[in-house]
Amino acid sequence: MAHDHDDQGHDHGQEPPGEMELRVKALESLLVEKGLVDPAALDAIVDHFEHRVGPRNGARVVARAWTDVAYKSRLMADATSAIAELGYSGGQGDHMVVVENDPGVHNLVVCTLCSCYPWPVLGLPPVWYKSAPYRSRAVIDPRGVIAEFGTRLPDEIEVRVWDSTAEIRYLVLPERPAGTEGLTEDALAALVTRDGMIGTARL
Repeated sequence: MAHDHDDQGHDHGQEPPGEMELRVKALESLLVEKGLVDPAALDAIVDHFEHRVGPRNGARVVARAWTDVAYKSRLMADATSAIAELGYSGGQGDHMVVVENDPGVHNLVVCTLCSCYPWPVLGLPPVWYKSAPYRSRAVIDPRGVIAEFGTRLPDEIEVRVWDSTAEIRYLVLPERPAGTEGLTEDALAALVTRDGMIGTARL
């Protein structure tokens, strides 16, 4: 099951655009030329998803929960309201539930019907999250799926699978890594990954 990797060491500036990128650019140019799309509106949408929503938001939620006991209590009791305290709310995030990993439990999130996903805290869903193999196998063989992402869990750790729907979307609260007691909230947030908040990784 493929997932995103950072291609370090490659000069992406020298790579020719792929077929999909060329199609998108051609469609965008045509829509702008016909006056059907405002380029400024497109820029605003891109900026929104690059800088205002995305995994960095979820990472802030996790880091705050790791450092603020009262906030964590509110988060576990009413995730939607607690997440909104940090300014993250809106469509695809109106009914949030946070599930917590601990030494004996690992949580995994999937949407078996389509691709329900908490956009305000995780941004756009990765391609693999929407794929039929992930959606079916995450329920049937969650340990195997997690292993394909590079995380092999000991048998004694229970794996719980949560099915996101249009009514409820889940976010995993990973365990705080050992040895991070002296780190600031910003530094802790930098340790949190998207996959850790979905459950395909364990921090």
